[in-house]
Amino acid sequence: MKIYTKKGDQGYTSLVGGTRVPKNNPLLHVYGTLDELNSFIGVLIAYQNYPFLTKIQQDLFKIGGLIATEPELRERHWKGLDPKVMTQQVEEEIDQISAQLEPLRSFILPQGSHAIAYAHVCRTICRRTERELIQLAQEDQQLQLSCSYINRLSDFFYILARYFHKIENIDVTNCILGD
Repeated sequence: MKIYTKKGDQGYTSLVGGTRVPKNNPLLHVYGTLDELNSFIGVLIAYQNYPFLTKIQQDLFKIGGLIATEPELRERHWKGLDPKVMTQQVEEEIDQISAQLEPLRSFILPQGSHAIAYAHVCRTICRRTERELIQLAQEDQQLQLSCSYINRLSDFFYILARYFHKIENIDVTNCILGD
């Protein structure tokens, strides 16, 4: 089977269910940004593997699939998807990491090592995804719980960057926001 179909050459693609939409549709912006985030998580894993990151990648693919599915077909295709549970799992991971860190006394700059910098890139892509997703969620109630997941995920990447400072023994005082 060939990877190319030529069906998208005119600037349209299909949602799960068959509806053709223009490639600049807000739905595609969101799941394209989720794909970008997922790719950067792969880069982060290449520098510093943290096992929970693979679970996040799997969850992001599921949320992207949910977004790419016509609303009336979501229950059939994504019945077991529960963004509330996924959000709780991220919160638990944040709490586990945070328990190992000193209290935050200042903002830290996104620097120190490749892993730290990529964790911050993931955080900022989460924020962009959230901005794009909120617009869709205002019109689509089924997507509102995914907003909470993406919001919490950006917090996770901030805490993960701080954790990388610790395990890589990188002095955070060189990376704090100055006067």
